[in-house]
Amino acid sequence: MSTFTAPKGTYDLIPPTSAAFLAVRDALAAPLRAAGYGYVETPGFEDVELFARGVGESTDIVTKEMYTLTTKGGSELALRPEGTASVLRAALEANLHKAGNLPVKLWYSGSYYRYERPQKGRYRHFSQVGAEAIGTEDPALDAELILLADQAYRSLGLTGFRILLNSLGDRECRPAYRAALQDFLRGLDLDEETRRRIEINPLRVLDDKRAEVQAQLAGAPLLRDHLCEACRAYHAEVRELLTAQGVAFEDDPRLVRGLDYYTRTTFEFVHDGLGAQSAVGGGGRYDGLSEMIGGPALPSVGWALGVDRTVLALEAEGITLDVPPVTSVYAVPLGEEARKVLFAVVADLRRAGIATDFAYGGRGVKSAMKSAHRSGAWFALVAGGRDLADGVVQLKNMESGEQEPVALDAVVDKLRSRLG
Repeated sequence: MSTFTAPKGTYDLIPPTSAAFLAVRDALAAPLRAAGYGYVETPGFEDVELFARGVGESTDIVTKEMYTLTTKGGSELALRPEGTASVLRAALEANLHKAGNLPVKLWYSGSYYRYERPQKGRYRHFSQVGAEAIGTEDPALDAELILLADQAYRSLGLTGFRILLNSLGDRECRPAYRAALQDFLRGLDLDEETRRRIEINPLRVLDDKRAEVQAQLAGAPLLRDHLCEACRAYHAEVRELLTAQGVAFEDDPRLVRGLDYYTRTTFEFVHDGLGAQSAVGGGGRYDGLSEMIGGPALPSVGWALGVDRTVLALEAEGITLDVPPVTSVYAVPLGEEARKVLFAVVADLRRAGIATDFAYGGRGVKSAMKSAHRSGAWFALVAGGRDLADGVVQLKNMESGEQEPVALDAVVDKLRSRLG
């Protein structure tokens, strides 16, 4: 009988690699926690209609990439392909916007699912850290989120990423641009499916990654030439606030995010060391999304940063994170009496916040010390009958090999001071 393997396009996170992923998640979330964002967690699946309305029925995500299922009760559900629609749904359902403290600031972390052609940096199951600021229209909020993402990436030591910035206009100025873009696109040599997209959401055509389509888009009208005065002023302030904080960005008049709900500020973080899958994160303002999914008007802005892509970016720059070992101390008992005594010492060390492991299985000292080395522990605690008769255990420095006796009742304090 053959063993099972992970589904195509997915992966398992196992030690020691998983430690780097956890460190990246923590680093991406840390600036958010320091800026007043509270944690939210939503189900891994939602009503299909939430994404059809929110993400957009003409997007590849909804038409081609969404995993859907029918429940025994006949409900149509989808594994979440992105986080924003779910988080906004949760905030509306809990009436967080009525608590009187806007914007509602939320951050989240989790797995998302899209049926895509698997390749390096693009999986069918991927991990993101995201942030949403719900209920306030303010260029300072857009700038804050971009700044927080910039801080998160830099805290990991990344320098090879770029921030692309654009404005997609709003319901006042977008219609005129949409009409101009449709006129341009109708004159191109495009396949039938893309031609249908022109009528539903022409901006999605600009996001088409195929070289034969991109080659024809060189003369396409630019949104920045059609922005109303309010959108121009709003975008100018976002740029000004970022510049004042020393955040470097590139104006990209052709930047269009692949989701229908974006308005005004849109941005993407790209890393040139990742090849075709260069985007490591992105987001923007989505002032109309709440109304699209049945809520009140709640102007909002947010982003999602890919944990998988960020790990690849670290590898591309040759950055190895300084991840502390899982185990700081490894206890090796010699004999049954020592096993019981050291088991109690291990429990005391763990209660004191010191990561400690134990040589289980009654192995010999040689085998147990090999395990101690493999664990990455800084120190080993070794004790036999003679040590216990003297009321001590042997504390061994795993790096230098130096060993000293320590009184049983002083082990916790000794290791606290040694481990800092």
